Amino acid sequence: MRLNSLKLTHFRNYEDQEVTFAPGINVFIGENAQGKTNLLEAIYMLSLARSHRTAKDREVIGWGADFARLEGILEKKHTTVPLTLTLTKHGKAAKVNHLEQRRLSDYVGMLNVVLFAPEDLELVKGSPQQRRKFIDMELSQMNARYLHESSQYQRLLKQRNAYLKQLQRRETTDQVYLEVLTEQLIQSASMIMLMRQQFIDQLETIARPIHEELSEGKETLSVKYLATIALPETKDHPEAELQSTLMAHFKDVKSKEIEKGVTLFGPQREDVTFFINGQEVQKFGSQGQQRTTALSLKLAEIECMEQVLGDYPILLLDDVLSELDDRRQTHLLKAIESRTQTFLTTTSLDGVKQEQIHQPTLFHIEGGHVKREVSD
Repeated sequence: MRLNSLKLTHFRNYEDQEVTFAPGINVFIGENAQGKTNLLEAIYMLSLARSHRTAKDREVIGWGADFARLEGILEKKHTTVPLTLTLTKHGKAAKVNHLEQRRLSDYVGMLNVVLFAPEDLELVKGSPQQRRKFIDMELSQMNARYLHESSQYQRLLKQRNAYLKQLQRRETTDQVYLEVLTEQLIQSASMIMLMRQQFIDQLETIARPIHEELSEGKETLSVKYLATIALPETKDHPEAELQSTLMAHFKDVKSKEIEKGVTLFGPQREDVTFFINGQEVQKFGSQGQQRTTALSLKLAEIECMEQVLGDYPILLLDDVLSELDDRRQTHLLKAIESRTQTFLTTTSLDGVKQEQIHQPTLFHIEGGHVKREVSD
């Protein structure tokens, strides 16, 4: 998978910019606030139709403009696919091969990316919300059903919480609608929980040898999905078993949920924990162990996507090399060499050992303008 070119119109500080990329490592060099991260954000949005930096699409629309447009030419298994994402203050529209997609879920997954930014080094010791977002972003690209069920779940959860608030304030006493919402919520919740568990199992299998190599054979990594209820161990009809268990739990806590006016358990409250040699990394791991764990997970993401989709994703590295020591930097660059098209931002190449990067293509960014360096 390769992004051949990108055209930006009224996106952040890019008024009208078109860039052609190389298949290997593309390095964006520039001072802070010149637009390096904006370029990575644009590629990320072209993939997932949402930003990793803001929940408000209107914030990416250039000053004084009514819309922002991102256009890319994707090369995928020997075919080229034009992608277009248009954002306005009222919504967004996506096109594949110049054909508008009826649902964004039909668009997401065309271009697959893995983003690694300094905040991802906080993945291990950060909030449960960060870890849930990490799972959701990757699964949404690899599994269209997960994206659908996740969107459905968020809509139902919002409706259910709003109705619980009405019951809490005694604006209504009718609990029949609550039961309807609960049944619908359980159907999506069960699928989300099972798919997350499967993903974590696969991720652990891939991340464990990576982590062992990074730690020079001294550490064994394990990853555990912390569901709000015990997941079924049987492989025969686990959805039905889990839905039955969820229904029983919801009945047990119904009065408490009405009292508090909020849904008390489900995918929105779950977490992931990491262990090194049996010790929980979040609580007892050193900063070095936490960073090695985060790097192992990111490298495992890349391999996981390749296993599921049959093609490597595009890798976005937002000023992350400066946050890694020489050993981890070397391992990261060797792991991606000749495998995945990579976009890397940095203020200077001084912090990057150029002998580690095989023939990078350099782009200089200044004031929302991109200039590709011509090699001798």
